[in-house]
Amino acid sequence: MGLGTELKEAREAQGLSLDTLQETTKIQKRYLQAIEQEKFHILPGKFYARAFIKEYANAVGLDPDVLMKQHQDTIPSAENESKVQYTHMQRSRRDQGSQKTSKVFSIIPTIIVVLLVFGIIFFAWYLTQKSNNDDPGPVDNSNQNDEIIWNSDNSNGDSADTNENNDVNDMNDGNGEENSNDEDSDANDKDDSDNESEEIEPEFSLVEEGSGNPPESELDFSYQDDEVTLKIESTGRSWLDVHNESQEALFSSTLTTEESPMELDVSGEDTLYLNIGNAAEMTISINGVEMEYPVETNIVHQKIQINLINETE
Repeated sequence: MGLGTELKEAREAQGLSLDTLQETTKIQKRYLQAIEQEKFHILPGKFYARAFIKEYANAVGLDPDVLMKQHQDTIPSAENESKVQYTHMQRSRRDQGSQKTSKVFSIIPTIIVVLLVFGIIFFAWYLTQKSNNDDPGPVDNSNQNDEIIWNSDNSNGDSADTNENNDVNDMNDGNGEENSNDEDSDANDKDDSDNESEEIEPEFSLVEEGSGNPPESELDFSYQDDEVTLKIESTGRSWLDVHNESQEALFSSTLTTEESPMELDVSGEDTLYLNIGNAAEMTISINGVEMEYPVETNIVHQKIQINLINETE
C-alpha cells in the first residue's frame, strides 16, 4: 500500500474531511491532496514535504516515524535538497563576486582619464601664472626723458594774467552770491504767499463712537469760514433737539418733509449737542458738508456732540 493511500484510509477511518484536516494541521488543502496522490513535486520543498507528511500522520492517528521508515524510498530526501541549495548558493555568491570585481576594474580607466585631464589643466594654469610673474611689463621712461623749460621773459606776464583772472573770478563770485541770495528770498516770499493762500476744506472727523442706549458719539468739525450754518433735512417725520455749550436750546421740534430743509446760524458757537429721533430719515450738514453718522442709522435714537473748530484762530 502506498504512502498516500495509507494516509487517506486513516483519515477516512477517523471520519475527517480534507477541510477539517486543513483546519487541524494548518496545511493547505491542495497540499493535503498532493500528499494523498503522492505528487510531492507540488509541495513547496522536500523539507516541507517530510514535515507535512509527519503532521498529516499525527492528525490521523499514525506513528510518523514508523510511517516515514516504511516509505523512505517514496518520500523525498531533505539532504539532497540542502546540498543542491548550498551548491546553488555558492555558485551565486561566486557570480556576484566576479560581477563586483569586473565593475571595479571597468571604473579604473575612467578614473585614470579624469585624473589626467585635471593634471593637464593644472599644468597649463601653472605655466600661465609663471609667465605672468616673469614678465615685468612696459617701463614708463617718460618722466626721465621730459625736460622742463622755464621762459623767464613770460613769467611776469603770466603772473599778471593770473592776477587779472583771479580778480574777475572774485567779482563773479560776489555777483553770484548776491544773485543767489535774491533768488532765495524770492523763493521764500513765494512759499509764504502759497501757504497764506492755501485753504483747509471743512470736514468732520470722528472723536469717539457712541455706545449704550442711546449711543452718545463725539465729532470734530474743522472750518475756516466766518459763518457756520447747520442745515437739517428730513425725508419723513423726525425729531431734533439742538443745544449749545450753555445748554441753550437752538432748536427743539419735529421736522417733516414739507418743512425741510431747515437752517440754523450757529456762528460763534464752540459746541453743539444734537438729540436725534428717527436718524434714518434725517440728514445733517454744516457749511455744505454732510455729517456721517458714527453709529448705524438703524438705531433711530442717537446723541451726537459736535465740536466746532475754527482753523483761522
